[in-house]
Amino acid sequence: MSMVGFPLLLIPLAIYNIVVFLMPGVSLTEPLVKLTLLSGAEWPITLSDMLLTLGVLLLLSEIIKSARPGAKYLTDHLLSLIVFGGAAAEFLLWPRFGSSTFFLLTMLALVDFLAGLALRARRGVQVASGPAASAPAARTPATAAPEPQPAAAPSVPAPAAEAAPPERPEPKIVHPEVTPNPPSPVVPSPELQPGNTSPPSPDAPPR
Repeated sequence: MSMVGFPLLLIPLAIYNIVVFLMPGVSLTEPLVKLTLLSGAEWPITLSDMLLTLGVLLLLSEIIKSARPGAKYLTDHLLSLIVFGGAAAEFLLWPRFGSSTFFLLTMLALVDFLAGLALRARRGVQVASGPAASAPAARTPATAAPEPQPAAAPSVPAPAAEAAPPERPEPKIVHPEVTPNPPSPVVPSPELQPGNTSPPSPDAPPR
């Protein structure tokens, strides 16, 4: 649940009012602490300096809160305006509030109010322009973008005559010629004549 933001710049203004009305003996210009810087110089810190530093830091916090989406409502801006109006009235009407410290605190309250209004107006413009830009896209169906056609490759003229690789002759298998066996020589034998059928006797002398 969202709650109304508390105006942080009311804190330094309230402290100033407490010092003026409840602590009349406390001076805003007397140094409370003295710090020695690296240069060797002494820096006196007064209550006025501390209130202004607190106011600047709180203003930064208010602007950061206002920059978040949906962080501040109209009531928050109204409270910032009331804080600024009360501080301006005190500065103009009360003698003890007529100092440079209170004037700067009043200006910080004014910056808080104006910064909240500017950030709210800017956020409203962005919200109003967002649906208007997305409505036509929702009504019109999304069409697929045509795919880019690849560029035709430039035609390269074929060479006039291409040297064909020489054909290799197929190896031929040479079978060795088989020569027939020569006929065996015929030895004439008187015993193996065509008309002589009887075998020779063993006792006959050789011729």
